[in-house]
Amino acid sequence: MNGSFSTRMLRTIAAWVVVAVFFFPIYYWTSVAFKHGNDIFNRPPKLIAFTPTFDNFQKVFGISLGSGGITVTPGGGNFYMAPRVWDSIVIATLSTVLAVAIATLAAYALSRMNFRGRHSFVGWVLSTRMMPPVAVAVPMFFIYKNFGLIDTYTGMVLIHALMNLPLAVLLMKSFFDDIPSEIDESAIVDGASRFMIFRRIVLPMAKGGIAATAVLCFIFSWTEFLFALTLTTTSVKTVPVVSSTFVTSIGTAWGNMAALGAASIIPAFIFILLVQKHLVRGLTMGSLKQ
Repeated sequence: MNGSFSTRMLRTIAAWVVVAVFFFPIYYWTSVAFKHGNDIFNRPPKLIAFTPTFDNFQKVFGISLGSGGITVTPGGGNFYMAPRVWDSIVIATLSTVLAVAIATLAAYALSRMNFRGRHSFVGWVLSTRMMPPVAVAVPMFFIYKNFGLIDTYTGMVLIHALMNLPLAVLLMKSFFDDIPSEIDESAIVDGASRFMIFRRIVLPMAKGGIAATAVLCFIFSWTEFLFALTLTTTSVKTVPVVSSTFVTSIGTAWGNMAALGAASIIPAFIFILLVQKHLVRGLTMGSLKQ
């Protein structure tokens, strides 16, 4: 009994240590967002005992805390980044919806329908994910320039959806493979069409997989840097790209950068909280049934 209790205690302590190691950088970066310039560079670092300030959020988002509560005043300085956060939200959300919608249909076909070259097609989809983005960044720039898609929401949504499509297809196929095909066969015997089976039977059973795939696509789009840097100029910018603007000739505005970084964690964090139990299963899908 004592041995079992000691084992559980050791496991609990080890789990808390691992959580602390992974969350400490997030806490430290968030604390920098609430620090004055002198406190940021203090040695040893002030992890708790510092006077919080909203000056960094005021410059980046126009958010201030006064006697009347929280007020929002849109700014116009070089470090005002609220529109850039909105750009990231729009691009990540729309590209996720597009990628998941296409991947769901494609994955169901790959999982349920036997056609010539199906296995080879799955391998080809996987190979496209292995290709480094830098190999196609320059060709995509010239293609986008010819079609007038540079610095547009449409262009960024399309490239991010294309980037996430291979992963979404492979992940959704794994979830569809877990659903017994006998369900489809029984529904066909009862007179249901293939589309009706997909929409009313299979799709509701795969909600967990769709949620996990959507979260992963959103996170990858939210953090993507190379295409966002190459295919945008001034009108549309995502958070990873504009983070580099805090590095100026007179130094790095660490407090402002931290404020932007801390705020940019929130959308992805909300997504993960909503579907955390499904996300774990999605991340552990490591094989494809053939």
